[in-house]
Order: sequence, then C-alpha cells, then structure tokens
Amino acid sequence: MSDPIRELPRLLRSLRPELQPGVWAYATCADEAQVARSKPLALFREAEAITVVAREEDARAAGLEPLFRCAWIALTVHSDLEAIGMTAAVAAALAERGIACNIVAAAYHDHLFVPIERAGDAMAALQALQGSAAMRDAAE
Repeated sequence: MSDPIRELPRLLRSLRPELQPGVWAYATCADEAQVARSKPLALFREAEAITVVAREEDARAAGLEPLFRCAWIALTVHSDLEAIGMTAAVAAALAERGIACNIVAAAYHDHLFVPIERAGDAMAALQALQGSAAMRDAAE
C-alpha cells in the first residue's frame, strides 16, 4: 500500500469514488447478539445504543429497523488520517447539490453513506470535484 496522502489538492484529484453494491442501513440496538447477527460493516457504541451500519437485508434479518437507507461510496484514495480539508470539501460538494452525507474515516480510505435514491447524484458530484481539482492543477 502506498503512503497516505495529506495534501488537499492531491487528495481531491485522487478521490476515485467507487459505489459499492447493495443497499446499506444505519440501525440501532442494545443487544450484542443482534449486533453480531446484523453482520455490521461498522459500529459505534454510544450511551444510548449501538449504531450499526450493515447491509439492509442483514439488519432486517437481525430484527433491526433501518433508520437511514443508504448507498456506500468508498473514496479509494489512501488518505492520511491527519489530512486537513478533505472531509469539508467532500461535504461541501454534496451539500451544494442537497445531498445528505455521513462520513466514516477508516485507516486507508474514507467512506460515504448517502441516501440510496441520491447515489447517482453523489457520484456525479464527487467525480466533478475530482475533475475540477485536476483541472486546477493542470492550469497552475
């Protein structure tokens, strides 16, 4: 794996968003067995409950009711966890088009969860952001 990228212009021109297959869901529960049955992609323990992100069918099979049905877009650029501005730039590009977004940073990539019905619009916004960053770099 290459070294993580920290510089914002380089990050933006290297986003390479990839829409992952399936419908994903945010759901909550308090029962550890239910968490395991949901086969979570991600989870977060809060005082109120455990939030899981899982395939919608796995969440429902575990008896969980989705709070948010979403598409998962992975930004395949290897971003540095201390990079400044990428989350803000991505959120702004999606907000300009009225697209809600929940962002999860992992060790190698950032992962976006957007409303399922806006997946195509989100991909277009991210590709436009990547393209405009590349054009700015070429003009300099």
